[in-house]
Amino acid sequence: MCNNSSLTQFLLLALADRRELQLLHFCLFLAISLAALLANGLILSAVACDHHLHTPMGFFLLNLSLTDLGCICTTVPKAMHNSLWNTTTISYQKCAAQAFFFYFFMSVEFSLLTIMCYDRYVAICKPLHYGTLLGSRACAHMAAAAWATGFLYSLLHTANTFSLPLCQGNALGQFFCEIPHILKLSCSHSGYLREIGLIGVSDCLAFGCFIFIVFSYVQIFRAVLRIPSEQGRHKAFSMCLPHLAVISLFLSTAIFAYLRPPSISSPSLDLALSVLYSVVPPTLNPYSLRNQELKDALRKMMIGCFSGAIKCLFSGV
Repeated sequence: MCNNSSLTQFLLLALADRRELQLLHFCLFLAISLAALLANGLILSAVACDHHLHTPMGFFLLNLSLTDLGCICTTVPKAMHNSLWNTTTISYQKCAAQAFFFYFFMSVEFSLLTIMCYDRYVAICKPLHYGTLLGSRACAHMAAAAWATGFLYSLLHTANTFSLPLCQGNALGQFFCEIPHILKLSCSHSGYLREIGLIGVSDCLAFGCFIFIVFSYVQIFRAVLRIPSEQGRHKAFSMCLPHLAVISLFLSTAIFAYLRPPSISSPSLDLALSVLYSVVPPTLNPYSLRNQELKDALRKMMIGCFSGAIKCLFSGV
């Protein structure tokens, strides 16, 4: 039996028992984090440096890359540290901070993916009104609303969860601090119900965003199928399908992880699902983009960096 005043640390779920598998998990997480840092860093540099990308889509891509980096940096480094040093502990304060930033970045990312769906809807279904509906002020307001809503959502959940008395031990069945697993340690019925109510409200909002995404893509596909040229249809599909695939992976794994029956729950399944909805989508987002302007900007930036390096090399000889 323990409470918040005596609880100083939590025990996270070990990724593996054998030392060889722990080192393998460390290498995999290292590769994932480096790939995400490289891809999102290139997008941030390209959008910031190329004035051709100073568009609504470029602005949302910049915000999405920031949230992707935040998601990866919140959970993966601690998992790498635990695998490398063969430990599973995390302090109470670090656990609270990790839970806050995880839900903050994930909620902002889902909001941005919804906004980017609206951007694609306007670009394909109402191209003549694109400049009016997605002006610089409207884009700034939507992005600010996404970040502010994510902050408020995460603050409410984290503050309520970590104010509950915990008397069911300190072992979390997850490789990072996740609120549903912390709630299992609570011994406050009223606080538990309050948190469940907050989760229910947030689920309703997420379901509303999901309905909006489905409705938007139905309209998008109807408009795309009316495009006479095959090249135009291919371009529109290549712009929308990767975005839809990332959203589907994120939502399907998260919904199954949170709403599946307890009878089909297991530590290995929980671990696989948590990686799929917390690590994979932020890593795949940059590689799912089919924006030709972004590709051209990245190519131009890479050529410029390579040319600059060659000049510096020969000037120093």
